[in-house]
Amino acid sequence: MTVLTRWDPFRELQTLQSRMSRLFEEQYGGREDALMSSGAFVPPVDIYEDQHGIQLKLEVPGIEEKDLNINVENNVLTVSGERKFEQEQKEENFHRIERRYGSFTRSFTLPNAVDTEKITADYNSGVLSIRLVKREEAKPKQIKVNIGQPTVEGKKDAVSAGKSTSTAA
Repeated sequence: MTVLTRWDPFRELQTLQSRMSRLFEEQYGGREDALMSSGAFVPPVDIYEDQHGIQLKLEVPGIEEKDLNINVENNVLTVSGERKFEQEQKEENFHRIERRYGSFTRSFTLPNAVDTEKITADYNSGVLSIRLVKREEAKPKQIKVNIGQPTVEGKKDAVSAGKSTSTAA
């Protein structure tokens, strides 16, 4: 007895993809090991904004203050630095090196609301904090809505107009 099965090209592609993935994993190791051995050092950053400015916090432990550079050019903030490998231990004694070493560069496009003349930076406990102050005209303003009353400039005119109309009546 012969059984007919329907040909599914997508199933064939999935099979091919899984075989290729297995081949590369066997040759170069799993995904975790490949990421850990890539050598790219990119410090993580948190960015948040409040009504007065924008705060950036970069995790750069093990980097000395003299090895960090912060530049602003054409509304682009660039943070660069280098984490140097400590030569205290011989490399042959290491079982696994997971910390990243080398140079890094992170660039951030600044909004026009940032006053580039008032940027400050602090380095404490391996965290680089950069404070970007907003320009005064970019800060949010609370505007009071007057209901049934004219604005301050129009108040004098309305009061004098009210007096002149009351004498005429």
